[in-house]
Amino acid sequence: MSKAATGTKIPIFNSSLANATRLIDTPISTPMSRWEKYRASRTSWGINVLGSFCVEIEGSDGTVGFATGFGGPPACWLVHQHFERFLIGADPRDTNHLFEQMYRGSMFYGRKGLPVAVISVIDLALWDLLGKIRNEPVYKLIGGATRDRLEFYCTGPEPTAAKAMGFWGAKVPLPYCPEEGHKGLKKNVEFLRKHRESVGDDFPLMVDCYMSLNVPYTIEIAKACLDLNINWWEECLSPDDTDGFAQIKRAHPQIKFTTGEHEYSRYGFRKLIEGRNLDIIQPDVMWLGGLTELLKVSAMAAAYDIPVVPHASGPYSYHFVVSQTNCPFQEYLANSPDGKSVLPVFGDLFLDEPIPTKGYLDVSQLDKPGFGLTLNPAARLIPAQYLLTPNPERPLGQPGTAAPKKIEAKTEEKPEVNGIVAGIKDLATSSV
Repeated sequence: MSKAATGTKIPIFNSSLANATRLIDTPISTPMSRWEKYRASRTSWGINVLGSFCVEIEGSDGTVGFATGFGGPPACWLVHQHFERFLIGADPRDTNHLFEQMYRGSMFYGRKGLPVAVISVIDLALWDLLGKIRNEPVYKLIGGATRDRLEFYCTGPEPTAAKAMGFWGAKVPLPYCPEEGHKGLKKNVEFLRKHRESVGDDFPLMVDCYMSLNVPYTIEIAKACLDLNINWWEECLSPDDTDGFAQIKRAHPQIKFTTGEHEYSRYGFRKLIEGRNLDIIQPDVMWLGGLTELLKVSAMAAAYDIPVVPHASGPYSYHFVVSQTNCPFQEYLANSPDGKSVLPVFGDLFLDEPIPTKGYLDVSQLDKPGFGLTLNPAARLIPAQYLLTPNPERPLGQPGTAAPKKIEAKTEEKPEVNGIVAGIKDLATSSV
């Protein structure tokens, strides 16, 4: 068996969103919407400030595992300066062991947020490596297929387009925040009524509230929209507000409420699940700690008969969903410029990213080693060493000495270690 992480190459992708997608710029109530200057676009308050990055982990037999995710240059720093010590020379099959070491080793500054997101990408790269070593798709490593095809709903600004493209349902952003008062609430109801009328009574319609509401507002707007037959209300509150979710569920026991994409640990999900106040949980495999942690959360939810519907994350989620009996379907984020067409979730990063057609994906399309993704050789990657330790063009010498003609960083050679590098690319992916 190949030794794990004999080398990690960490290309970073700068998600500057110069060509911002319609999804990102669509008005949506967010935790920052209480300030008027930050209501127009999520980029105004910095949703894209970190960007994306990716990790390559090379085994001692030369097999390479690859994954991408959220974090940009700071994520590269964490991989190189902290997490690689747990990886180089390890056995890639020890996914639980490696996760625990990285998670516990970063508890003093982590537990949630960026450090766990970085661990997520490392973990996904390990699973990709394992699948390639075994010449099997990842979903066959975690239980095998539970169905022949994967059904999708579409998140985006155009429910009519989602319906026309064959998705079984559509999720729209809630545009106005509680701070906009009764007038804003009325506009929200009118907005949702317009979309309900555009797709008809039988097409499932969901609402994304992006952690921006409070308990009284949630109870009020859910009541005002009872006749619209909203399929579920998503992320009305912060995932930390478990008491709040209990209150809104008591007020509206017949309405479905969901959350989870911004919860980063199984410990947080334990509280969300045990209360039985949520009808669906929505972890993000690229933020939660990777596939290793998602499997634990899914098993916990299954014990309470709560469905798991991962937030976005493209093929990384697809392999998980098709292998789990308590995962009924998957989300697709409409990241095309007009919000009316199906494009690869990761843009041009991969040559062969599978995408849904007519609202579904045949599981056979996932039958490639690992996650089945081939890095696009045209992707513009900047190795991490140029970001973390850039070589000065004209380094200064000591007084009375000539400046060196060349600076070259060297490290002690170790058996089975190939090295670690990283890179940046303009990639219009989003953190939504």
